[in-house]
Amino acid sequence: MLSSAHAPRLVRFPSHCLLRPINSLHTAQSSPLPTTTAPSSQILTIRKSLLTKQTTAVDLAKSFLDRIRRTEPQLNSFLYVSPDDVVLKQAEELDNKIKNNEQLGPLAGVLVGIKDNICTSDMPSTAGSRILKNYRPPFDATAVRKLKQSGAIVVGKTNLDEFGMGSTTEGSAYQVTANPWDLSRVPGGSSGGSAAAVSARQCVVSLGSDTGGSVRQPAAFCGVVGLKPTYGRVSRYGLVAYASSLDVIGCFGSSVADAGILLHTISGYDKFDSTSSKREVPDFTSQFAGKDYLESKPLKGLRVGVICETFGDGVDPEVILSVRGAVTHLEELGCFVTEVSLPSFSLGLPAYYVLALSESSSNLSRYDGIRYGNQVLEDELNSLYGHSRAQGFGSEVKMRILMGTYALSAGYYDAYYKRAQQVRTIIRDSFKAALERNDILISPASPSVAYKIGEKKDDPLAMYAGDKMTVNVNLAGLPALVLPCGFVEGGSTVLPVGFQMIGAAFDEEKLLKVGHIFEHTLQVSSAVPPLVADELTR
Repeated sequence: MLSSAHAPRLVRFPSHCLLRPINSLHTAQSSPLPTTTAPSSQILTIRKSLLTKQTTAVDLAKSFLDRIRRTEPQLNSFLYVSPDDVVLKQAEELDNKIKNNEQLGPLAGVLVGIKDNICTSDMPSTAGSRILKNYRPPFDATAVRKLKQSGAIVVGKTNLDEFGMGSTTEGSAYQVTANPWDLSRVPGGSSGGSAAAVSARQCVVSLGSDTGGSVRQPAAFCGVVGLKPTYGRVSRYGLVAYASSLDVIGCFGSSVADAGILLHTISGYDKFDSTSSKREVPDFTSQFAGKDYLESKPLKGLRVGVICETFGDGVDPEVILSVRGAVTHLEELGCFVTEVSLPSFSLGLPAYYVLALSESSSNLSRYDGIRYGNQVLEDELNSLYGHSRAQGFGSEVKMRILMGTYALSAGYYDAYYKRAQQVRTIIRDSFKAALERNDILISPASPSVAYKIGEKKDDPLAMYAGDKMTVNVNLAGLPALVLPCGFVEGGSTVLPVGFQMIGAAFDEEKLLKVGHIFEHTLQVSSAVPPLVADELTR
């Protein structure tokens, strides 16, 4: 609940908190500064180029495949890349449709990366775990099926922390993904491969999953747009379960428009998912007006609440500076900004880990080497179970299963799981009250920018603490959008900072509208990493 009933205090950030112009950043001579032109929709640009025959789907596919070949050895974004002949055959079919004046889907010719815990019938789906090595599902996840029906080309499966359990993508059983802005740093997790692939322009857009911030934190680390929809907006059918009451499929794009178009494509009720909503899906694309059509105060009257608990101890000063600059920019666009206190915010992290680990203990019990998972030959059933799991699961997954099993065990259920559910209700009510007074809520997306590979791998508590900005949104089942809002110096390069906008349930339309106006007026979101700048000049 809100801490007090008095009128919210108007927040006026001083002038020194304004977002620093990109040109004022001082970095090493070898690191080119990012560009600041307003981001455009790659999806709409591709569609226009195909329909006007300025390019072909085959040429477009070849350019992305070439970029993957050149950058993948450095990034390791993908666990599997579709063979060239398969991708080019699909692209050729699209070109033939254009020649015959046939109707094209909204994502025709768009190359999409899919997180490897989302099932694809023609590709491996390992969830980043050895226990599912070489597993190929006999079906597509509903979100993947809708992408293919819209004309999208799935270019490959992206790397992740095993079963989505991690915040760095170092927990993958197969490889460690690097951040395109600095190859010595993590891309975030667990959807780090999907975020890195979009940031490095290895694909146009990508799908990830978000259980406690696994789309939003990597989006912030990699300088792209990350969108977590309302729980139930997108079908979870075909998503390998981690924590079923928290998991959602989310979207990555290099612009808000791309993330919105992608969300519109995969949203909607699904009879195969009892938790999917029957609410009508609005046309998110109607919110994407061009900058020339915007008023001087395009967000006049919008009520924005800044969550004061997210600007305290443990948050890097540079992150606070950039996010406050973003809030100041929203004020300049006409928003009425107030400070909001959510005392229950700090309770989210422990409640989340009790609930998520408890649910994962139940969900992962199916991987026994018989029904699911690679089998180890043993004479005794218990030995088969034990050895299959011992060899198939990584250390982080084993630890979370054990912790979740403990929380659900007799004598501890009431003390941990039941109490965590009660805290969840408090958090949900607290957000509901705050969003009745405000249209959107603002917080940093992460307490820090991307950190070094290996820096927190041996300190799980420090890694878990990095989720404190995001887990409450999953507990409340709300939508959230993460946008780049600035850069900080990071050694020999600059590193992106992201901020989070939280909306009321099923109000993605408002988040996308605000995000689109924000990025087109601040003009920072289209910056590309030095690695990509080098590739694009080829």
